[in-house]
Amino acid sequence: MKRRHLPVAAALVATTALLLTGCGNGDDNSSDNDKIAGADAGGTTASASTSTSDTAEDISRPAMTFPSDFRMVFDRTAPSDAKEAAALNDAENFVRAINHGIVKQDAEDAAYKFYSTPGGKAQAYAKKQIQQYIDGGWTVTGVQRYSSAEVDMAGDGNRASVSFCDDDSKFYGKEVKSKKVLKTKPSDKDYYFFEIVMAASKEAKGLWTAEAVEVQREATQCKA
Repeated sequence: MKRRHLPVAAALVATTALLLTGCGNGDDNSSDNDKIAGADAGGTTASASTSTSDTAEDISRPAMTFPSDFRMVFDRTAPSDAKEAAALNDAENFVRAINHGIVKQDAEDAAYKFYSTPGGKAQAYAKKQIQQYIDGGWTVTGVQRYSSAEVDMAGDGNRASVSFCDDDSKFYGKEVKSKKVLKTKPSDKDYYFFEIVMAASKEAKGLWTAEAVEVQREATQCKA
């Protein structure tokens, strides 16, 4: 069995001033979908990707530690533009933080709250993902591979649409108590396409936070 995925509701907020391609079914109450979102290097404390925006940061980013049987791989080239690179880094940190909450079995984990806008759709999405795993008695194992990252910066330079593919063909849920790995047969359900609206923080220089998320399931364009 794969981990389950609850896509965030419908259209992204109009105030983003970004035109995102259509994806996801907009059904935030669905309970019969597969999968969730990201994490990082097994067995280590993953230093959150450092933003390259503007100058040095004066913020303390949360450390995220993961077990040795789970890791996330980002296959991408860093954008040359500093703001685009920062938005992409923190979009990755946002999906990484969701898995951190799952591993810690904590729906109030500080990491996803740090990388999402308070009260926004992305923060509600992250909490729901984590809570579903806790309720099911599951954690995560295996490898998630993210690729084909793109950043579309808004005209004001303070908001961006970050998109990437998610290959979960080697990623599985695992029962917390029994440690049983819940494997499934490879299928199109292993592939997802994410679009995340990221906003430059007004409080912390160099930090970008997730405002909203759209998810396309069975994203066959993401198959290698």
